[in-house]
Amino acid sequence: MNIWGIIGIVLAVVVVVLGVLYFVGRRMQRRQGEAQQQMEANKMVASMLIIDKKMMKITESGLPQIAIDSTPKYLRWKKVPIVKAKVGPKVTSLVADQEVFNVLPVKKEVKVEISGMYITGIKSVRGGSVELTKKQKKEKEKAAKKKG
Repeated sequence: MNIWGIIGIVLAVVVVVLGVLYFVGRRMQRRQGEAQQQMEANKMVASMLIIDKKMMKITESGLPQIAIDSTPKYLRWKKVPIVKAKVGPKVTSLVADQEVFNVLPVKKEVKVEISGMYITGIKSVRGGSVELTKKQKKEKEKAAKKKG
């Protein structure tokens, strides 16, 4: 075989791999969009006392066994933001969105938006204010400029 034959085969393999990745990525993006819509539909506001928050492996998090079993095996080693909170009389472990996890105050009562066992947003904090992330501060500044 000459050099052009080898280059042609390599290019054909690269094109096939990129095509497969493109279609798999589109499918995963569609699934994520559907899951996001479902979470928005099931969202509710709850008041809870945040006891502790940590980045933990999902197998060590204290989540229900059904949630751990439904997690793909290749994601079980990854650390996720886990919040231990007292909701009513019961202490539960919840998974938080990364941005929410960063600003969530410990040892304070907060009103949060939850969807199942996933914390999606913070509404208010009793006895203080929510510290905004850099992204939230920029959005707030943009909104203020538009008004004034």
